[in-house]
Amino acid sequence: MKRFACMILIFTSGCLVGPDYRTPKAPTVATWSEPLESGLTNREPPIARWWSVFQDPTLDSLIDRAVKYNHSLRQAEAAVRQSRASVSVARADLWPSADATGAYSRSRNSQNGFLTPPANVSPNYNLYQAGFDASWELDLFGGTRRAIESATANEQAAEFGRDDVLVSLLAEVAVNYVQVRGYQRRIAIAVDDIRSEQDALDITQSRFQGGMASDLDVSQAASVKAATEAAVPSLESALAASIHHLSTLLGQPPGALYNELSAPGSIPAAPPEIPVGLPADLLRRRPDVRRAERQLAAATAQIGVATADLFPAFSLTGSGGLESVSAGDFFTAGSKMWTVGPSVQWRIFDAGRIRANIRVQNALQEQALESYETTVLGAFEDAENALAAYAKERSRFVALSENVRASQRALDVATELYSRGMNDFLGVVVEETTLYNAQDQLAQSQTAIATDVIALYKATAGGWERSGPGNQERTETSQELSLDTE
Repeated sequence: MKRFACMILIFTSGCLVGPDYRTPKAPTVATWSEPLESGLTNREPPIARWWSVFQDPTLDSLIDRAVKYNHSLRQAEAAVRQSRASVSVARADLWPSADATGAYSRSRNSQNGFLTPPANVSPNYNLYQAGFDASWELDLFGGTRRAIESATANEQAAEFGRDDVLVSLLAEVAVNYVQVRGYQRRIAIAVDDIRSEQDALDITQSRFQGGMASDLDVSQAASVKAATEAAVPSLESALAASIHHLSTLLGQPPGALYNELSAPGSIPAAPPEIPVGLPADLLRRRPDVRRAERQLAAATAQIGVATADLFPAFSLTGSGGLESVSAGDFFTAGSKMWTVGPSVQWRIFDAGRIRANIRVQNALQEQALESYETTVLGAFEDAENALAAYAKERSRFVALSENVRASQRALDVATELYSRGMNDFLGVVVEETTLYNAQDQLAQSQTAIATDVIALYKATAGGWERSGPGNQERTETSQELSLDTE
């Protein structure tokens, strides 16, 4: 018996059909193609809580609540639990299964049939049965172990998928918060300009009544004020939409954050230095890349699951229990019955179904490989785009700041000349419009810089390595599955 058990262990551990998975070599580069300027460096980024670089307590609070209550993240957590349970289901196939049975029947034999009971035996009888059935399919060719391998890889893919949802959630909350502050700033600029334009209109009307200005001057002043007022409703609508979306990201009704965010706040300022790391680090950090790699591993294992169907299935089966036609002697030794023995089942004809399924799994594995390589290239593209956008926007911000200062000086000069009668009011109108546009564009640039910082941290997969239960396990898994980027 011991020798038989040893043979089973040798068979079940020594044969594994299908291809063994090897992590594909990921394309990578040593340095970024975009030059690191405007404070960008190659140092390791602080990705665990990257939003803290803005030093905004309101943003910190919004993100903490989003992580706790966001429905998409909860859905991803449920998907992880589902995949973990699927691994347990796959592992259960390695073990024997046993069923307890019990039955009672009342029967009558035909007196005119082929098997006629003796004359002294009643054709009516009871039959009492109780026992168990057991079976154990031996995983000689590794189909079950490949299924466990695939389920385990899918579990890890689900975990990285959850982390990817978290990365996107953190970035989306931060972007919408920045937009809220940006719209508030632009509304404030418009309101200030409307106030100044109203003052200019009042002065122009006074001068007109005193015969020192024309009706055209009054009309131009009123036109400038009306144009600025017309811009406010669209800004307020965009502000409301951002607050609504922030609320839903936190798992709350759309208007839940109105009171909290109604008071205008400053646009989060980017830090003077932003570390982005090296391109090779990107593949280690990005959970979407890791998820695609694990999905490739799962698809590869499924080829082995399909290939195992080409081979015979060996099983050990047995049953035992009690059987009697009388309840009085049911528990006696004479009621015992049992059977045990091996069985083999080998499908010899299926019209090519098994081999076609193998081709299906091979094609799915090829798709997973292409998806993985596409995800890798997309990760590099995201990072390079974010680097370029941030650096160029910082340069644009410097130019816009100078433009605002120059426009303010030009408006002061035009106003002074008009008050002295040395210039018509059209010059003042033009400079007022130019200043308002310059201030509005500067506020948009401030918003864009903060948004680009967020995009940088999202591109470098910031935020999913937050401390908490299971973090150590995920970190160890990441190290075990580290990509070959040499």
